[in-house]
Amino acid sequence: MSIAQLVAFWKRFGRRAMLALLIVAALAFVYVARDEVRTSRRQAAWLSEMTRSLTFQVQPGLSSAIRFPGAGPSDQRLGYHALPEMITRLNSQGYPVTAQARMSAQLLELSDKGLFATYHEKTQAGLELRDCRGEPLFTARYPERVYDRFEAVPKLLVDSLLFIENRELFDPHPSRNPAIEWDRLGKAMFDQALRRVVDETRSAGGGSTLATQIEKYRHSPEGRTETAKDKLRQMASASLRGYIDGEDTTARRRQILLDYLNTVPLSAHAGFGEVNGVGDAMWIWYGREFADLNALLSAPIAEADHGRRSTTLAFNAALLPRQALAYKQALSLMVAQRRPSHYLTEEAAPVLREVTDRYLRVMADAGVITPALRDAALPLSLKLQLKPVSEPQVSFVGRKASTALRGKLQSLLGMPRAYDLDRLDLAVESSLAGEAQHATTALLRSLNTTEGAKAAGLYGFHLLNEGDDTSKIVVSFTLFERTEGANLLRVQTDNLDQPFDLNEGARLDLGSTAKLRTLITYLEQVAQLHGSWNALDAQQLGALNISTRDPIARWARDYLAKADDRGLAAMLSAAMQRTYSANPSEGFFTGGGLHHFDNFDPLDNHRTMSLNDALAHSVNLVFIRLMRDVVYHVMAGSAKASAEILEDSSHPKRQEYLSRFADKEGSAFVARFYRKYASKPRLEAEDLLLQSIRPTPSRLASIFYGLEPQAGAEGLTQFLAQRLPGSEQSAQALHEKYRADRWSLADRGYLASVHPLELWVMSYLRQHPTATLGQTLAASRAERQEVYGWLFKTRHKGAQDGRIRGLLEVEAFLEIHRAWKRLGYPFESLTPSYATALGASGDRPAALAELMGIIVNRGKRLPATRIDALQFARGTPYETRLESQPARGEQVLSPEVADVARRALIGVVEEGTAKRLKGALVLHDGTVMPIGGKTGTGDHRFDVYGRGGQLISSRVIDRSATLVFLIGDRYFGTIMAYVHEPYAAKYKFTSALPAQLLKTLTPSLVPLIEGSSCDQALDRRK
Repeated sequence: MSIAQLVAFWKRFGRRAMLALLIVAALAFVYVARDEVRTSRRQAAWLSEMTRSLTFQVQPGLSSAIRFPGAGPSDQRLGYHALPEMITRLNSQGYPVTAQARMSAQLLELSDKGLFATYHEKTQAGLELRDCRGEPLFTARYPERVYDRFEAVPKLLVDSLLFIENRELFDPHPSRNPAIEWDRLGKAMFDQALRRVVDETRSAGGGSTLATQIEKYRHSPEGRTETAKDKLRQMASASLRGYIDGEDTTARRRQILLDYLNTVPLSAHAGFGEVNGVGDAMWIWYGREFADLNALLSAPIAEADHGRRSTTLAFNAALLPRQALAYKQALSLMVAQRRPSHYLTEEAAPVLREVTDRYLRVMADAGVITPALRDAALPLSLKLQLKPVSEPQVSFVGRKASTALRGKLQSLLGMPRAYDLDRLDLAVESSLAGEAQHATTALLRSLNTTEGAKAAGLYGFHLLNEGDDTSKIVVSFTLFERTEGANLLRVQTDNLDQPFDLNEGARLDLGSTAKLRTLITYLEQVAQLHGSWNALDAQQLGALNISTRDPIARWARDYLAKADDRGLAAMLSAAMQRTYSANPSEGFFTGGGLHHFDNFDPLDNHRTMSLNDALAHSVNLVFIRLMRDVVYHVMAGSAKASAEILEDSSHPKRQEYLSRFADKEGSAFVARFYRKYASKPRLEAEDLLLQSIRPTPSRLASIFYGLEPQAGAEGLTQFLAQRLPGSEQSAQALHEKYRADRWSLADRGYLASVHPLELWVMSYLRQHPTATLGQTLAASRAERQEVYGWLFKTRHKGAQDGRIRGLLEVEAFLEIHRAWKRLGYPFESLTPSYATALGASGDRPAALAELMGIIVNRGKRLPATRIDALQFARGTPYETRLESQPARGEQVLSPEVADVARRALIGVVEEGTAKRLKGALVLHDGTVMPIGGKTGTGDHRFDVYGRGGQLISSRVIDRSATLVFLIGDRYFGTIMAYVHEPYAAKYKFTSALPAQLLKTLTPSLVPLIEGSSCDQALDRRK
């Protein structure tokens, strides 16, 4: 055919052919599009193939292939969004990442483009605490009430939700995309266009399916759709998640409905917080139990009033009103989810009922519910439960360890509220030994009854008396295990049905346990002297100029001059054999006054005994005299206490020394007090200052005018009423005697029994709360000279020397406090009195356990560990595991001192006040575990003093008895019995009570000590 013929043919038939082809193509496109709208088969193949590459793996170490989600409500609640910040915080506290998820390249790319990560999301999550075996200690699950499978959902709820929100979700085509309903989407787009172009008041639906709604309220910021881009992100993410299990989405669509019912946000309620899911919402907003709802809606619904022709029909008809109310409540929540914070309020409750009634009518007309159900439900009102929710009372006793762990977690993660902590997707592995924890808790709880206390052997001499109410006695027990790099908390429990933790939260007068701290300070002084003088020969030792008021140094010199074995261990053992009188007749000038002390056992009054024996039998006067020697040694060891300078008023260097002392030493104390009080609120600073003194009206008046020099009698009255109730009646007389212009700063400090510069620093910081240390030092120049200025005067030298020694005693206790603080003493001051050796300065069981850990670890302080590992977001692309790697231990006590102290503590059990524990712990192979400890008994009293310091009245605020103990070379802890007022004065038990308790508890500890619980579980995990 020629070209001309071809052209002629095209002109005649070509245009028609092209038109026909276009029509065929258009019809084919319409067919394919219609088929795709109905079946989604092509996108199913494409998207399911894509989801197969959207994977993640958890591998060791920190991941660089991970993207954390944005600030969606669910991602914030579960902690995923804040994970980078929490990981950084945990890293700084010794918890490095040991394993983390690696996202596939495709999942990373998807996340970088702004889509939500595709994975099987959790319906329920929350904090889980496990013991050393991996067994649960505490589990929080939110939402609390959920359907565990699709078949558990009443069909009536399924049909109603589908009718309201997503009628095509259960379309029979297996590959149907659950994220899109094309007709609803098209109508929504048309309505939105009309609203923008024609009528702004026109209502326009959103066209969202359940799948896209889930994406919105889980992952979009604030659970909102602000822009078209947000909507496209939700639809794309929902589409991908719809095909996560393959092309057939039948099961996935059921899961979507289930997830929606379980997690849909339904506002928040006082006493509960955020409400998610129909199950929790029914209980929170209507007070209806989840099981009751499901039972009612799963029962047959009566179709009409059939009278009593059939028993079954009659039963169904009688049940109908209850079913109608339950259904109407559930339906109202489905309606309210569109504006939950609006509808679920007292003001909007009538509107919510009106909208719910409208749906009842429409759904009955559509055949979703029966007319009988509609007619029964329409007259019923909806009464929201708006008062704060009262959670069922749970005993704090059984949750004591988990409560302490949660408190530690809050600190680790920087979370101020337990509410937020409990909702994290977080599993925590703790060091607690669950079996020992449960057994110990059960025994302590049994002590609340007379029968339980008798079974534990708690009645007898120095124990309980017949008639004592055991329910008023709180018993606390803590046990640690020393391991290679940390002290692991194994048991922490008490029988106090309150969240308060006595071990770490209470300041208690623990009595003779302070003797252990005093003894260790003394042994450290001996060790320091050994280090300084061990290399000297007898002639050089004899030439040492030692103060006559320093018995410890004189003994050390004499020992080294004569000893065959000059090793430190031998010298410390000899130091424990030094003897002291236990005679109580001597008066001791300490703490600004003359004091007398008594022994617990009068039979000790005329004895002279070694320190070993005195510790074993807890003899008070021996340790009062030992503390005096310790104080004298601190005073003598300082140049400012040189006998030549202070006692010789004509010494040529006296003035030079005193001037230098006033500036240098004064600056050191100003700096110390600045660090103590800077940034502390006024009342907290006052509390801190008053911890170290015995409050009397005169002392408090001196302190008040030192802090508030411009105040008058009215201010003093308020101060006394707050700090020493009953003494404010003498405020006017005290004002006249102690007002600011009557006394110098030095005299005021002397009258108050505190360092005068401490008063000045507190007062200065009240007036200049933002002052730096440099500014405070510059401002204190005159006060430093004033405080020590009276040392320059020689008139009435005897009185001056008394003042000097009083000031130096205060400063000596500051140094002793520094030594105690290094070994874990928990408070910021000591009472400057020899009575501190008997517990006057208070202590905490947890701090004593730390001291015992140092002794067990031969002088090394190891970090205490409660939490071994944290696993965030298990089974998600954000999964992160962090494990404890504590900081290296610190040698804070010489091994030789620790060894001598340990032997002395074993002596307390072998021959002393804890003898009932001798041989108490026997392993299954017959091995007797050595036990050591120190007992202590204390009454904390509230004393009221009159003018001149006369004691007017005294009452017992609390009574405590404590045993701080060690078991073998791995275990240590504390056990304490405690009674608070108004019951404390009725009890006379001593530290024999906690010793007997430990004896009763020892069988529960044998499996742990033998390694049959935590060690084996750890090996299995490895």
